[in-house]
Amino acid sequence: MYEKEKGLIDAFVRQQVDRRELLRRLGAMGITAGAAGTLLNLAQTRAWAADFDWMAHKGKKLKLLLNKHPYADAMIANLQAFKDLTGMDVTYDVFPEDVYFDKVTAALSSGSSEYDAFMTGAYMTWTYGPAGWVTDLNEWIKDPAKTNPNYAWDDFLPGVRKSCAWNGKPGGELGSDDAKQWCIPWGFEQNNITYNKTMFDKVGATVPGNLDELLTTAAKLTKDVGGGVYGIGVRGSRSWATIHPGFLSAYANFEQKDLNVSADGKLSAAMNTPESKEFHKKWVQMIQESGPKNWSTYTWYQVGTDLGAGASAMIYDADILGYFMNGGDNKMAGQLAYAAFKANPAAKAPTPNIWIWSLAMSSYAKDKDATWYFIQWASGLDHAIFGATKMDFVNPVRQAVWKEEAFRDKLNKSYPGYVDMFDVSAPGASIKFTAQPLFFDLTTEWAATLQKMVAKEVPVDEGLDALAQSIDGQLKEAGLG
Repeated sequence: MYEKEKGLIDAFVRQQVDRRELLRRLGAMGITAGAAGTLLNLAQTRAWAADFDWMAHKGKKLKLLLNKHPYADAMIANLQAFKDLTGMDVTYDVFPEDVYFDKVTAALSSGSSEYDAFMTGAYMTWTYGPAGWVTDLNEWIKDPAKTNPNYAWDDFLPGVRKSCAWNGKPGGELGSDDAKQWCIPWGFEQNNITYNKTMFDKVGATVPGNLDELLTTAAKLTKDVGGGVYGIGVRGSRSWATIHPGFLSAYANFEQKDLNVSADGKLSAAMNTPESKEFHKKWVQMIQESGPKNWSTYTWYQVGTDLGAGASAMIYDADILGYFMNGGDNKMAGQLAYAAFKANPAAKAPTPNIWIWSLAMSSYAKDKDATWYFIQWASGLDHAIFGATKMDFVNPVRQAVWKEEAFRDKLNKSYPGYVDMFDVSAPGASIKFTAQPLFFDLTTEWAATLQKMVAKEVPVDEGLDALAQSIDGQLKEAGLG
């Protein structure tokens, strides 16, 4: 490397020059964008390794339990960088999601030391943490001897970071001062609108800006697009996963809650308020008029597949689901676009509920210090930029990655509206549920009640009153209400 280029990159490492200015000046020196990116990655790796002994656990071995997912794919593709940096060896098992969480539960509940770290959803730690199966990572994050000074814990999006921390008390606020950091956020999903721009243009539809407009637009698309296309895809299976994406994102935007928490910490159902009943009526109407015929079977996969195949005109679900449907061999690849969604016209901004794929340390890890080295590398900025720019690692949880021009340009080129959607939604993105141990049972019952409403087996008002009564009974029986 010539002295001028080296000096410029060193200035970037010292934070005397920002990334945009660095790339501009390297370009003026005749260095191509690809070469500049390579030099920059080398500089970042050098900065990442500085002032920290990455070889402290050289020769040790770790084993990971991974869900088959683009986040895992990106990590595996870059794993040699970790091995070279640390001198450690890493092996892993990968399972599809339909069996993955059973594998995690089996390993943790048996006290197995086979796996040192694993992928998890933040919701799952509401079970794993109080059971003593995962380790509070605050001990490592706050120890300068064990954490790289360049790790930049404050760079994580605040709402996402806090959503992975809980004090273990039912109803306790996520991210409170006494919260335990049960896992480190890795990548997350906001829930917004992905729509088929070709279909919208065909019938002269505009992107809906609130729930009432969503109902109207979905009905118009169902009526006018033709070919059996339906207007709106949302999840409907009898599962907690039906409640957490678009449904709860819209529900929370109307300032509605799943549970009330009293001053003495007692929990009670909150979904049978007049405002909640009005919301449910509109949601049910939307599905009845403009959803798929077999909506009650729909999971993440069916919602996404229909969008990618051109069977639906839009979805209100995970933004990364829309991202994946706009590529690969999907029939509608290149025809999708994205928009932030504020269900409540009186709300100031979107408030999407989120799913967070995270990394957790097993309480039975054979060497926790070595395991933390892997977790901090995998969740560090250097790997995040690699995943975001070289692989399909969306959505990264670090604010610095969203400032990367290469990443934003990649999205703007092929995913119209995605960056703007993210920028508008991210400040209000967090987990909107109340943390408590009956989470999966209560949300699954909520989904079952929603199915009955859509099937016209029970009126909305009556169904929500019965649901609230049942939930209150379960909370009291568990000593929570």
